[in-house]
Amino acid sequence: MENFDFYSPTHFVFGEDRENECGELVKKLGAKKILIHYGSGSAVKSGLLGRVKDSLDKAGVAYAELGGVKPNPRDTLVYQGIELCKKEGVELILAVGGGSVIDSSKAIAAGVCYDGDFWDFYCGKAEIKKALPVASVLTIAAAGSEGSPSSVITKEDGMVKRGTGSDLIRPVFSILDPKLTCTLPAYQTACGATDIMAHVFERYFTNTDEVEITDRLCEAVLLTMIKETPRAIAQPDNYQARANIMWAGTVAHNDIVGVGRSQDWNSHGIEHELSGLYDCAHGAGLAVVMPAWMEFVHKHNCMRFAQMATRVFGCQMNFEGPEKTAMEGIRCFRRFLHEIGMPINFEELGAKEEDIPALADNMKINGTRDGFVKLTRDDVCEILKIAAHAKL
Repeated sequence: MENFDFYSPTHFVFGEDRENECGELVKKLGAKKILIHYGSGSAVKSGLLGRVKDSLDKAGVAYAELGGVKPNPRDTLVYQGIELCKKEGVELILAVGGGSVIDSSKAIAAGVCYDGDFWDFYCGKAEIKKALPVASVLTIAAAGSEGSPSSVITKEDGMVKRGTGSDLIRPVFSILDPKLTCTLPAYQTACGATDIMAHVFERYFTNTDEVEITDRLCEAVLLTMIKETPRAIAQPDNYQARANIMWAGTVAHNDIVGVGRSQDWNSHGIEHELSGLYDCAHGAGLAVVMPAWMEFVHKHNCMRFAQMATRVFGCQMNFEGPEKTAMEGIRCFRRFLHEIGMPINFEELGAKEEDIPALADNMKINGTRDGFVKLTRDDVCEILKIAAHAKL
């Protein structure tokens, strides 16, 4: 295990109806005026936004509002939010929604405190040195942004999708009410579950030896998702299934399962090109990319993949041919994704094989991480070709 620092300052407020406490939580932080940032209207229609406002009113906290966040959140709305916050004297941003809303809030929070273009943080020209505090009321278990230092934004000019990170944009508090996720469509639930599992796998496939504790934590989260995702899809109102998934999403991406070990993140990098170009759901893109990446790199350490196969998917170990066990585990993962309604190839995702060179060029321009296996442009092309033609 490697040396590490672990800092996770977010105050998690978990349970049914806890959104009614957000006013007092904001008040304790001393913010007198906040921005409520939300999505395309579900928070309004469900009554959640009204409950949040009532809580803020009771606590004597003033607020401005900015809705309209889309999946794969756009830079154009971030610019609007920055301008609005400066005009209104906002002291804290409250994200009411899923990962896209929280990521957009984080971008606004950093942009308000920066003299230049906030996009500098996302294209690598600048580091976040100061930001407004961000808090969240989570409605979708997926991105883990409610507890992570990460944010991903899409630049509408060219549909370029890039990320940044800083502990300064970790939410100061996050309210997690599993009941808020019960109305999610099955497809959205499955996309979220895929993203959660991908966050774990990006940490699980490591070149660091002797990381048994985080291996076992990763496997516990993955086993939870394999059990609870089908239950949540079959029984949308199953509070306990939703609760386990919601907390799994947080644990998967606040890095408690990734400390002390090298990580990968190339599957996320490749997927960002897909969802940037096609505006597909992030989880759906990952369902296509991650098993293809696994197929391409598994020989680098087939015993780690065999470990995943036996511990997570219950495969029998073939000691004479561990590579066969490794491949069986990858097939089990792809089969699970198919069973929960995820696409497994380009045709099902709506992607085009003729776009592979452009996707790989963008990935090359923006760099790949060394990770488990350092990828060249040609490697990215091969992974995308596997993804294009994947079958069960």
